[in-house]
Amino acid sequence: MQIKQPLTQSKQPLKSELNRLKQLILPESQARSKGYHLVAGIDEAGRGPLAGPVVAAACMIEEGIFFVGINDSKLIAPKKRREIFEALTTSKSVRFGVGVVDHTEIDQINILQATLKAMRMAVERLPTQPDFLLVDGVRLDYREIAAEKLIKGDQRSQMVAAASVIAKETRDKIMLNYHQEYPAYGFDQHKGYGTAKHREALLKFGPCPIHRRSFAPVRAC
Repeated sequence: MQIKQPLTQSKQPLKSELNRLKQLILPESQARSKGYHLVAGIDEAGRGPLAGPVVAAACMIEEGIFFVGINDSKLIAPKKRREIFEALTTSKSVRFGVGVVDHTEIDQINILQATLKAMRMAVERLPTQPDFLLVDGVRLDYREIAAEKLIKGDQRSQMVAAASVIAKETRDKIMLNYHQEYPAYGFDQHKGYGTAKHREALLKFGPCPIHRRSFAPVRAC
């Protein structure tokens, strides 16, 4: 077993955290017990927002490697999440791929199909192709690779949790860049989600070029 910790964390993980991390590799272990060797976790960020892309990540973590504090990205404080993102994306024990589908295509094919496309793109961009996929919350048919839909997978599988962190941090960076172009909407704060401030800006300024015109709150403006 090898424990990976964010650079700012020097203390050894508590026993309870080690037990939690061991629980997080059960889905991967079960897949390997069935004869699969190259397991990947998949998750997305950005299905719900009114603006910007949907981003998916696929992640493979070497067997026996654990990342302290890893969890569903929504349950991790932003500073901690960035640290885990850096630990994942710089580790030689991690392979990952990212897929991005923009707002225009979301409007053309709908958000579910855009999410599935982003997930397939993420798998294609892995440096090593997996033979089994653990997918958070949706059924993904991808070529001839076996896949399992895992409800709340980002809280049950380390690889899916890692994918959720990578997808979330990648999308947040994209939205921060968009904030520079369209500062009136506050994308740096809500990342495109339909907060009260975002809806107020929509009513005041109307949609900007990255808004999803097929989403009801945007259509109504």
